[in-house]
Amino acid sequence: MIEATSCGGIVIYRGKILLLYKNIKYKYEGWVLPKGTVEAGEEFADTALREVMEEAGAKASVIKYVGKSEYSFHVPEDTVLKEVHWYLMMGDSYYSKPQREEHFMDSGFYKFHEAYHLLKFENEKQILERAYNEYLDLKKANLWGNKKYF
Repeated sequence: MIEATSCGGIVIYRGKILLLYKNIKYKYEGWVLPKGTVEAGEEFADTALREVMEEAGAKASVIKYVGKSEYSFHVPEDTVLKEVHWYLMMGDSYYSKPQREEHFMDSGFYKFHEAYHLLKFENEKQILERAYNEYLDLKKANLWGNKKYF
């Protein structure tokens, strides 16, 4: 078994969530949250920010850690057990540009109910729900967007 660790972000700007549409012909197709592999010596939060920038071209700030998801998948030589650490992030704008080299064909910011139904994977839906509830709590307490908070 191969163990892999990734980090990603739930990026929110003006109440909308950043999603990416991935399409690898005949193998994979669907909407996902930006995430990627931790590089040697890299902090998890830094990985999440880097991956948001690389995959979606979006600038964001980490607000808080919101948890991890775990899943496994098969590759020809073995089974990969993946752990993904997720961060709630505040986007700087609605700008995004999908990374074509990684087979991302589209990106955009969506209302919660749209994003929830677009997401391909159940574990990403669960982490989105947790992160969005954190966002709503911060907003209600007038802490979202308050630079003193982060």
